[in-house]
Amino acid sequence: MIEKSVPRRSFLAASLVATLSMGLAACGDRPSEKAAADTDKPIVIGISLPLTGDFSQPGTEAKRGYEVWADHINAAGGLLGRQVQLKIVDDASNQDTVVSDYTKLITQDKVDLLLGTFSSLLNFPASAVAEKNGMVFVEPAGGAPNMFTRGFKFLFFAQPATAPHQADVFVEWIKSLPEDQKPKTAAYPSQDDPFAAPVIESMQKQLEALGVQTVFSSVYPPDTTNFQSIASQMAAKKPDLIAQGAVFEDGVGLVRSLKQLDYSPKILFQTSAPSNAGQYSTGVGVENTEGIFYTVSWHQDAKTPKNPEFVATYKQKYQNADPAEDAADAYAAAEVLASGVTAVGAIDQVKIRDWLKSNTVPSILGPLAWEDTGEPKGKFLLGQWQSGKAQVVAPAEAATVPTAIHPKPDWK
Repeated sequence: MIEKSVPRRSFLAASLVATLSMGLAACGDRPSEKAAADTDKPIVIGISLPLTGDFSQPGTEAKRGYEVWADHINAAGGLLGRQVQLKIVDDASNQDTVVSDYTKLITQDKVDLLLGTFSSLLNFPASAVAEKNGMVFVEPAGGAPNMFTRGFKFLFFAQPATAPHQADVFVEWIKSLPEDQKPKTAAYPSQDDPFAAPVIESMQKQLEALGVQTVFSSVYPPDTTNFQSIASQMAAKKPDLIAQGAVFEDGVGLVRSLKQLDYSPKILFQTSAPSNAGQYSTGVGVENTEGIFYTVSWHQDAKTPKNPEFVATYKQKYQNADPAEDAADAYAAAEVLASGVTAVGAIDQVKIRDWLKSNTVPSILGPLAWEDTGEPKGKFLLGQWQSGKAQVVAPAEAATVPTAIHPKPDWK
């Protein structure tokens, strides 16, 4: 899951919290580089995560990802020859709390480094605290466009792309189809969510430019639970493609409603919902996952550097469970930070920032690089459910199956 559902009006309210954070955060009391006398002490990395509240599920996965990374780097001798200690606190999925948490981590606990929390909603104000204090802030989840329009210099998003570019790989797949197999009409329902909605808005604009006619477009509230009306309106238009900005429950709800109406589009795309692995297949029925597309930052079978080790350690550490995407994103964020520290050979925030802006970093998600705003330059993977398992179908070099299923089979 890339983002948890939050209303965009709540996300906009975070700007007020960010303004408050700029006042709360003290600056000027941290040296840019640690003194030599500290070299026998652990390097402390401060992190606030939503371990309770609305975002507790992805927040807990992010914690696991960070912990696996810490296990790996400490087993390899640590960072700059020092062991790493994670100082993780619970922001309870609350904007005010996350501001207080990062302020305390920096000004009172005087942590050496920072890593981000989960979601654009929480990272928006949290990154403002880090920016005011001149500390590098690598976030594992927070790709809403507004994150990168503030002129911040210490912010880095450790995923392949931001929300408006999440659909690019799917649009490229549409372009690659023979002319008689391309969709002629499309419907675009989306949750009012700061990550999901921009994905669908971007896709709709790109596909309309290719000549795909929009026959339905609607934004629904995050607390929507009944999708019969939306499904009925779409079914009446018989679109070739349905592209839904779905977080999780809404994605399951729409599939169930379409199934009840016995309307199965030739192509079905959902944003985050299908990446929830077993939860998604249980929700819609594994037989009904076949052929559903989504975009994703990571796949557990990827042959990227250290990914097999990440998967193996996660399974060993957490009762043989499959890693969630949120855990992988957190691991990658820590890889990014560690690469910068290792490259400059010191805990110097400005030098780490400058090195990251000028270099490409290998990670379990693949290579990552950034614009000056902290926005990543890459592309997501195109995922599709096949034979009861989430697979990658594009780009070709990352694919875990030979080809995509098209058209989508009927509901079972």
